[in-house]
Amino acid sequence: MKLLVSTVSAALLALPVFSKTLPITLDIVNAQGAPDGFSRSMVTANGTYPGPLITATKGDTLVVTINNKLDDDTMRRSTSLDFDGIFVNTPNSFDEGSSFVTTCPVAPDASYTYTIPLVDGQAGTFWYHSQLSVQYVDGLRGALIVYDPEDPLKHLYDVDDENTIWQVGDWWHNTTLPLLAGYVATGIVPVSDSGTFNGVGRYNGGPDVPFHVVNVVQGTRYRFRIINTSARNVFTISIDSHNMTIIETDGTPTQPMTVNSIDMLAGQRHSIVVEANQPVANYWINAPYVGGDPTRNLNQNATLSRAILRYKGAPAEDPSAPMSLGPAGAALNALVEANLRPLVASPAPEADINITLNLVVTAGKAQWNVNNVSYLAPEVPTLVKILEGANSADDFNVTENTFVLPANKIVQVIFPPSIDDEAHPFHLHGNNFWLIKSNSSEEINTQNPIKRDVAGVGSTGTIMRFSTANPGPWFFHCHIFWHFQAGLATVMASGLEETRKEVNPTKAWDALCPAYDALPADLQ
Repeated sequence: MKLLVSTVSAALLALPVFSKTLPITLDIVNAQGAPDGFSRSMVTANGTYPGPLITATKGDTLVVTINNKLDDDTMRRSTSLDFDGIFVNTPNSFDEGSSFVTTCPVAPDASYTYTIPLVDGQAGTFWYHSQLSVQYVDGLRGALIVYDPEDPLKHLYDVDDENTIWQVGDWWHNTTLPLLAGYVATGIVPVSDSGTFNGVGRYNGGPDVPFHVVNVVQGTRYRFRIINTSARNVFTISIDSHNMTIIETDGTPTQPMTVNSIDMLAGQRHSIVVEANQPVANYWINAPYVGGDPTRNLNQNATLSRAILRYKGAPAEDPSAPMSLGPAGAALNALVEANLRPLVASPAPEADINITLNLVVTAGKAQWNVNNVSYLAPEVPTLVKILEGANSADDFNVTENTFVLPANKIVQVIFPPSIDDEAHPFHLHGNNFWLIKSNSSEEINTQNPIKRDVAGVGSTGTIMRFSTANPGPWFFHCHIFWHFQAGLATVMASGLEETRKEVNPTKAWDALCPAYDALPADLQ
């Protein structure tokens, strides 16, 4: 569903392929929409859910101006934008977008411009979303694709454009302030009403909203970029009668791996190559999801979460095959995350520092704890404290759960095995990590592990390593944003002295916190 309510010129969103500086303007507005047929007020970029596609080429600089025009008091009125998976170097860390870590939110009727150089030759599949509380649940999320003209896997596909991007996500009929109040009162994480595929979905008893259609031509190979924009749900992607060859994971090119089913946690991305090699017809793209007890929300029917792969020449109708949850039993060839390998092997350096993170929920409460601490956003952002001279963990509130680390070290983070019924997708901002032990396997791989920025923790345990050669305060948190809001977060603050030397924020950034702090509570 695309409900355009903004008068912003389409030219502002048409990004020149070879431009070095890409000006993008997003009006953050409340808009009425019905992604699954239920009409509600949303928080959007330029009036659409998902938000406008942002595209760039490797090496470009994004200059993203947001104009906060939010006026619906059933949702947060301030806002902040995060560019998920994009590397952010130390000098630009103040524009990373994490509320109360690297910045303060943008107040209503105010504007702010984020300048994000695309560094280290990074390319791949990313996305942007609100990083204020659980605001992106209300709709502020969209795709961000960085193309590589020299993609070493380009010979595997023929088409890779705006029509080959798949955004799946969970959707709620209620707005976030009452949903969050219910969570705080009961300790029960809200269960979504539906799932959406490129902005459309269905729910039990709702109208038959037309499924999104992906058009293909027989004999052509397509690179589909899949983004799970959920705040909770795990989506399982498959296509009837077709295999999928994974060639990218969270921005990292991979050795091609052919599967027929992919589980994707909130925040994760994959690129797949699909060859349109079947008879001309319509085929189901299955995108069922799980996320909490569905009996807590009778609107939910994960089988209705899907799209249609339509060959040129096929009739404009639903596939004749029954709706299913995808391959099962002996026919299932599912992705095992531990089997992913980078296209170019990058051995994980030996660890200099070891950190163990134990995740525990407080029974009956909306409170998650990391090493017995539940994260609470500070009044003064972490980066401000660092720039003002913070030198050790004692200079931060205990509830900021800030790990002070030296620069230019390798940090190993161990998540012990867990019996949680939900895998917590932990996400590192501004950087990525070597996933040397996936929770999908007992294998420890230090020779050629995949590098990604979101990985599930719990189950059999997870081990990651990351470098602090890019100093700054980097959020490291669960991408189930209800858990994040309930305290399942830390800050990895590396190289405090180096950060002070390299970071010189703009006057516009300096003005954000005084403006936000002066707001009454209902405008924050």
